[in-house]
Amino acid sequence: MRALSGRTPLRVKMITALLALVAIALVVISAVGLTQFSGYLQGQSGSQVTDIYNSRIYKLNSSQGGIGGGPGLDSNDFGYYGPYLVELLNARGQLVQGFGPTTFGGSSPPGPSVPTSSSWLQANQGQLTTVAGQGGTASWQVIAKPITVTLTNDLTQQSAPSQRVILVVGTSLANIDHTVGWLRRIDLLVSLVIMIALAVVGVAIVQSSLRPLTDIEETAEAIAAGDLSRRVPDRDPRTEVGRLGRSLNTMLARIESSFDAQSRSEAAARRSEERMRQFVADASHELRTPLTAMRGYAEYYRQRGGISEEPAAPAPEPGNAPALNGTPARGSPGHGGGQLGRADLDRIMQRVEQESARMGVLVEDMLLLARLDQQRPLERRPVDLLTLAADAVQDARIITPDRAIDLSVGSATAFLVLGDEVRLRQVIGNLMSNALNHTPDGTPVSVRILAGPRQPVPSVVLEVADQGPGMSTEQAEHVFERFYRGDQARTRKAGGTGLGLAIVAALVAAHGGTVTLDTAPGQGATFRIT
Repeated sequence: MRALSGRTPLRVKMITALLALVAIALVVISAVGLTQFSGYLQGQSGSQVTDIYNSRIYKLNSSQGGIGGGPGLDSNDFGYYGPYLVELLNARGQLVQGFGPTTFGGSSPPGPSVPTSSSWLQANQGQLTTVAGQGGTASWQVIAKPITVTLTNDLTQQSAPSQRVILVVGTSLANIDHTVGWLRRIDLLVSLVIMIALAVVGVAIVQSSLRPLTDIEETAEAIAAGDLSRRVPDRDPRTEVGRLGRSLNTMLARIESSFDAQSRSEAAARRSEERMRQFVADASHELRTPLTAMRGYAEYYRQRGGISEEPAAPAPEPGNAPALNGTPARGSPGHGGGQLGRADLDRIMQRVEQESARMGVLVEDMLLLARLDQQRPLERRPVDLLTLAADAVQDARIITPDRAIDLSVGSATAFLVLGDEVRLRQVIGNLMSNALNHTPDGTPVSVRILAGPRQPVPSVVLEVADQGPGMSTEQAEHVFERFYRGDQARTRKAGGTGLGLAIVAALVAAHGGTVTLDTAPGQGATFRIT
C-alpha cells in the first residue's frame, strides 16, 4: 500500500480522498437518518399498540375476566383496526375462533408469529416487542399477555369453561419497512448524483488548485535543463502557494547568483592562471636578459685573459705579450688577441653594474607586487598629496628642463590622505616617469590636484596628463597589466620593464583608491587617481 501510495499522483490522491470522505459522510448521514426515522415511526406505532392494549386490558378487568356475553370485551374488540390487530391465541398459538381477524375462505391474513413458550411469555408479557411475521412476512410490533378468561359466544350466549389464552395486540412493520426502503433508495440515488457532481467539480477544483504546483514542476524541469533564469509565476503572498513561490524564487535567485559567482570565479581563476603564466614567462624573459649580458661580459673578460691562477706578471713590453699558465697568453701572437686594457675592463664592469642594477630594480618591483598581492598592511599616516605632487614636478623639471611641466591646484583647504608616503611618492613618480619616457621630447605634461567627491568618503583626485600620441583602445585595456608594453618587440627603446603602471594600480588599490585612464590616439593620455 505504501508503494502504491508513492506511485499515485497527488491529484488522484486528493480526488480519491475527497470522494471517499464524502461517501463515508453520506453513508453515515443516511444510516443515522434512516435509523432515526425508522425508530420514530416504530415509536409512533408502538404508542398506538400500547394504547389499544391498555384499553383492552381495562375492558377485560371491568368484565371480571369474561369475554363476550356482557359488559367488557366482546368479539367486536378483536380483529383488524386499520393496521392494528387484536386477537386471542390458545396455548398452542392457534387463533381462537371468533376472537381475531375475519377469515376469508377458511384462512386469515398472516399475522405475527408469537412464541407460546412460558419462558418467553413470562419475560415479555405486557412488553412491547418485535416478532417475526407468519410465513416469512414483515416483522410485527406486539404486546402479548397470557390470561385466564371465560369465553362467551356472542350469538349463542353459551359460555365455555375458563381457559388460558394469550391476548395479542400488534401492528405490522411492513408499511414502515416500505417507507424506510423507499427513503433508502432516494438516499442512494441522491448520494450517487452528489458523488458524480462532486467528482466533476472536484477534478476541476483540484486541477486548478494544483496548477501552481505544475508551474513549479515545469520551472524545476527548465532549471534542471540549464535555464537558471526561469522563475515561478508570482501569486498572492497571502496564500500558501504564493508564499512557496516567493520563497522558491528567492532561493532560485540565490542559486543563480551562486552559479554566476562560481562561473565568474572560474573565469577569473582561468584569467589569473593565464596572467600568472604570462607573468612567469615575462619575468623569466626580463631576468634572463641582464643575466645573459652579465654572463657574456664575464665570458668576454675570461677569454681576454682577465682570469689567471698565477700571480700577475710584470707588464710586458708593447708587442711582446707574456705567456699565461705556461702557454702563450690570449691576445699574444699565439692567440691572435691582446689582454684587456683598462678602458675595456672599465666598460665591462660598468655594463655588469648597469645590468645588475636593472635586475635589482626588476626584482624589487616584483617583490613589491608580491607583497601587495599578499595584502600586507601599509602605513596609515596623514600625507599631503600637494607636497608630493610639487616635489615630483620639481624633480621632473630638473631632469627634463626642455619640457613644459606645470602644476595646477583646485580649491580645497588641504589635500590630506591617510597612507604610506613612500609608496604614494612612488605612485606619482611612476606616473611622471611614464609621461616623460613615452612621449616625444618637449611634450608638455600637466599635473592637477583637485578635491574629489565627498561620498561615500571625502577623496582627493590627482591627474597626470600629457599631450603625447595617446594609446589605442586595446592598449588602454592592458596598460595596467604586469609586463605589458606597447612595444611588443621588447626593443626597450623607451626602457622600463612594464611594471610601473601595474605597481601604480596595485598601490592605489591598497590605499582604497581607484586609477583610470582617459586616452585616445593623437589626444594624449590622462591618468586619474582618486
